[in-house]
Amino acid sequence: MDVPVETQQPLLENAPTPQKTPKTPTQKTIRKAFKGTAHLAKLLPTGTVLIFQILSPVFTHEGQCHTQTSKAMTIGLLTFCSISCFLLSFTDSFRDERGKVRYGMASSNGLWILDASVRLPIDEAAKYRLRFIDFFHAFTSILVFGAIALFDKSVVSCLVPKPSEEAKELLVAVPIGIGLVCSVLFVLFPSQRHGIGFPLSRN
Repeated sequence: MDVPVETQQPLLENAPTPQKTPKTPTQKTIRKAFKGTAHLAKLLPTGTVLIFQILSPVFTHEGQCHTQTSKAMTIGLLTFCSISCFLLSFTDSFRDERGKVRYGMASSNGLWILDASVRLPIDEAAKYRLRFIDFFHAFTSILVFGAIALFDKSVVSCLVPKPSEEAKELLVAVPIGIGLVCSVLFVLFPSQRHGIGFPLSRN
């Protein structure tokens, strides 16, 4: 009597690895576009914009601004959000020995850690020192926020209640121009920092 012999299936470890199919030029272009968009998303002041969009209708009374106090509060909100965009550009993060994410502020000596008494080794801290590109990103971030604020009808109605025709054209063209230029600059010069409110790296 013949005994059926089971054919052994290869283990996953011994299984042949699939070969990568070469990418077409279109796929490479799309991949670069998505990668550039990811860099852009890291530098947009999303948290600050959220606070601004929540508070601007309240401070401006839906764009009416009946009193000087409303105008002063609106200008104060714009100033606060601009400073927030500027400062957040200098924050960074790292993982400590236990794998917890620690946040700090970049300085000329390294990283000033905000939420713990942990200290980085000198060689490791040197990677987080302030660079010229950080100031570039900080000022560009303010410009992006300014463009978003100019698109807010409540703020524009409060600060410029009766704009001229030329002013109306500028209020449409200037934010679009700022957005396009800053988008290109963010893609060409991406930030290596993973600060407060920005995506974290795996390491």
